[in-house]
Amino acid sequence: MMRQSTALALLISLAAPLHAQAPPTPPPRTPTFGVEIEVINLTVSVTDSRSRYVTDLKNDDFAVFEDGIKQDLSIFRHEDIPISMVLVLDTSASMDEKLSQAQQAAVRFVKTLRPQDNAQVMQFNDRTTVLQEFTAEHAKLDEAIRRTEASGPTALHNALYVALKDLNKQKKAGELRRRAIVLLSDGEDTASLVNDEQVLELARKTEIAIYAISLRPSRVPERNRQQFSQAVHLLTALSRETGGQVFFPNSLSELDTVYDRIAEELRTQYSLGYVSSNSRRDGKWRRVVVRAPTREGLTIRHKIGYYAPRS
Repeated sequence: MMRQSTALALLISLAAPLHAQAPPTPPPRTPTFGVEIEVINLTVSVTDSRSRYVTDLKNDDFAVFEDGIKQDLSIFRHEDIPISMVLVLDTSASMDEKLSQAQQAAVRFVKTLRPQDNAQVMQFNDRTTVLQEFTAEHAKLDEAIRRTEASGPTALHNALYVALKDLNKQKKAGELRRRAIVLLSDGEDTASLVNDEQVLELARKTEIAIYAISLRPSRVPERNRQQFSQAVHLLTALSRETGGQVFFPNSLSELDTVYDRIAEELRTQYSLGYVSSNSRRDGKWRRVVVRAPTREGLTIRHKIGYYAPRS
């Protein structure tokens, strides 16, 4: 049902009897921690020098540093982890002639979601509207995408702020999920109440990766407009800070390729976690760097830091 958004084991193994056939090894489960323990979760994407995703790294291949101090990994997962995603579509007036192709590409992208994944569909112009709440049903997501209509100005900042808020509400204690916002827009912000710094600050406080697809204007003078340059700067900063990516396709025909790239990345990421050796609860920003010292020539992307908890 359509609604308008208004605001912004630990494994216990039993010894088998002597001579008994060993049972199959169960998949690893995420260790559990007391509520007083703050686990820093990192979703990590790794590519080689040819931009191919690297999927054969092990726990010992990674080194994680916080403010320059090496941390001990307590979580390492690479098998399929459920995804929660908000699919955000720009439906401002400038998208009118592009919307049909954009809808087709988005529907195709939704088909890559697995039964354990879920997604929300959101459209925005001067208002941000949720067309489909979080669901794993492809048919409902498809129908919501096809109901998008183009009109009005562009409130890009508002849409990102609401999407971050909505997706962060889905987070459950102890649940390991990859969370991402996948945004498609063709222009600059012209109608938001929220500014770019507020969006960036909220993004830094979440564990949500932002993937932005920014359609370039066909005319070069429009690409050089200050407002469009500001939108490019924000989307680039958001993707860099959160470990996502930003794409600038030159035509709608490239949308399928871009969505395919995002889908592949979400399926091949590593999930790392650690308990910080810095026990101070001072609310300060902490810089995080992930390396793969055992392998050369790799590019590693992840959120670049987090705010420490505050007492």
